[in-house]
Amino acid sequence: MNFEWTQEQDDLYHQAIEFAQKRMNQNLIDEDRNQVFSKEKWQACADLGLLGMIIPEQYGGLGLDALTVARVLEGFGYGSKDTSIFLSIGAHIWAVEMPLLLFGSEELKQKYLPKLISGEWVGAHAISEPAAGSDAMSMSTTAVKDGDDFILNGSKTFVTNAPVADFFITFATINKKYGFAGVTCFAVEGDIPGVSVESHMEKLGSRTSPMADVIFRDARIPATNVIGSPSSGSRVFSRIMFWERALILAPFLGAMQRQIEDCVRYANERVQFGKPISAYQAISGKIVDMQVRLESARLLIYKAAWELEHGDPTMPASIAKLVTSEAAVQTFLDAIQVFGGYGYTTDFEIERHLRDAIGTKIYSGTSEMQKMIIATTLGLKTQG
Repeated sequence: MNFEWTQEQDDLYHQAIEFAQKRMNQNLIDEDRNQVFSKEKWQACADLGLLGMIIPEQYGGLGLDALTVARVLEGFGYGSKDTSIFLSIGAHIWAVEMPLLLFGSEELKQKYLPKLISGEWVGAHAISEPAAGSDAMSMSTTAVKDGDDFILNGSKTFVTNAPVADFFITFATINKKYGFAGVTCFAVEGDIPGVSVESHMEKLGSRTSPMADVIFRDARIPATNVIGSPSSGSRVFSRIMFWERALILAPFLGAMQRQIEDCVRYANERVQFGKPISAYQAISGKIVDMQVRLESARLLIYKAAWELEHGDPTMPASIAKLVTSEAAVQTFLDAIQVFGGYGYTTDFEIERHLRDAIGTKIYSGTSEMQKMIIATTLGLKTQG
């Protein structure tokens, strides 16, 4: 791995910071309180090219490599105080656009990727089910072949972006007795009969990144909208999860960097008992720990991004996701302690970052699931 950024990578990083500082930080407290998804900000991200960074130019994207994308997302996270939108953008890119890019037919790529990249459509990834939880492949949603179509029936839950989505990547089984070998991936337009979004969820954090259940009632999907091939859904899901786990938390690197700088500034300026609180080891030690966690998470995400295109990303992606999510939660907890009573208030915005960060330990596979993946990759016997 080369740790020296090119001029182009550095320019894109600073461009992302400048854009986010100008366009992403208005009305955040009110938007969080009222659970407002800003289509205006979403469109601004699309206009900059953020929604199509990894997608080749022939479909309207920028055609950037994974490591460059990680760097740009870090810059975006440094500039944007809206940590909630990180998860909406991540779900849109990694769990919606990537399966189309990696496994979709040329017809599906041409039909759907430009709309997703341009911001015209918001994408959502519907796989989790109420009874399945982390056992994603043990699903009850069915797809029954009927002529040139499949008929989908079932329900999905915890679907990020669902209330504002125009398009869904979803999974259903063509034969439940086959287990994971029966799972099939579908591209589903949100306005077709039989697809409905219900039970909009109110959450602890990530409140401007909406979530809801998606219900399929005799939804007729053309067989040409199968992504990959019938029964290849498990492979599709596994592959795109490498990308999501490796890169969905890259913006939190920038958010943690900005938080550390704010803590350093405050600790040097805040005087207690005749000296700045930075002089007390109880405070300086917390900030040092923040920096150590950030440096570790940053290197792990960059390694995972590199492995996506040069090696086996299975373990690096899970390690990066595990460490970065845990680091983000602890960093914002420590920041509240540094700021004291002020850190606990809404106006200082740290509490919102903490609430948003807690969700990162659950999204894209819980921390416990990442440990299971790492254990299995190490060769540990994880089943009795």
